[in-house]
Amino acid sequence: MVECALRSFVLSQPALPPGAPLRSSFVPGVRGSLLVRSLADLVCKDHFVLGSEYLTTLLVVVPKILYKDWYSKYEKLSDMVVPYSSQLVFEDNEHGLFTVTLFYKVVDEFKLHCRENKFVVREFVYDENALLAGKNEIAKLESDKKKQYGLLIRWLKVNFSEAFTAWIHVKALRLFVESVLRYGLPVNFQGMLLQPQKKTAKRLREVLNQLYSHLDTSIAQGPVDEIPGLNMGQQEYYPYVYFKICIDMADTHVRL
Repeated sequence: MVECALRSFVLSQPALPPGAPLRSSFVPGVRGSLLVRSLADLVCKDHFVLGSEYLTTLLVVVPKILYKDWYSKYEKLSDMVVPYSSQLVFEDNEHGLFTVTLFYKVVDEFKLHCRENKFVVREFVYDENALLAGKNEIAKLESDKKKQYGLLIRWLKVNFSEAFTAWIHVKALRLFVESVLRYGLPVNFQGMLLQPQKKTAKRLREVLNQLYSHLDTSIAQGPVDEIPGLNMGQQEYYPYVYFKICIDMADTHVRL
């Protein structure tokens, strides 16, 4: 089967045109640490002071071990922080997400002092229209993914055969080249495919070593120096040229 595939192999252009545009849209993650994940699904309108000319609400990520410090310090990190304005919105295994309301004019100073105390201010602006658009975009991408999944699977089935054949072709070329390098010219060797059962693999190796030990007597005489350019370790060197081939892409332990 492999021999037939090699004889009929013709390298073709990639199935996907080189000039095809790549999707550049970025969908914020909804998983992960509060330090990096999207906050859109964690907050609501009631958590913010909206429409005020002077006041704004910040979202701050606080390590759980620093909750006590946050409650005792946040009102003093700058002037013009609204007392008792902080509330815990959400928490994961390591951090909590807090709100705090303060005047616009002290936001930069507040952020600076937060960094000094290992509190992380997340950049977030509550905009219902933007949040709705983001959720709609995520829903659209999920729908597109479902539609394209079947097409992708069919494409993979068609192209895997060609890719695997090309890979075996490369293996055959390498087998030929390294055989010439080891045994010289004229060419007098034959490539073979062997698939032993796991329990007989060791015995097969012993038999092959006995049959072909005369091809390289240096193995019997002691350690073999690595042949320049072949990049083979001592444990993979045999009197015959040998390569492993994985035939089960889901199980790397199945080899020829």
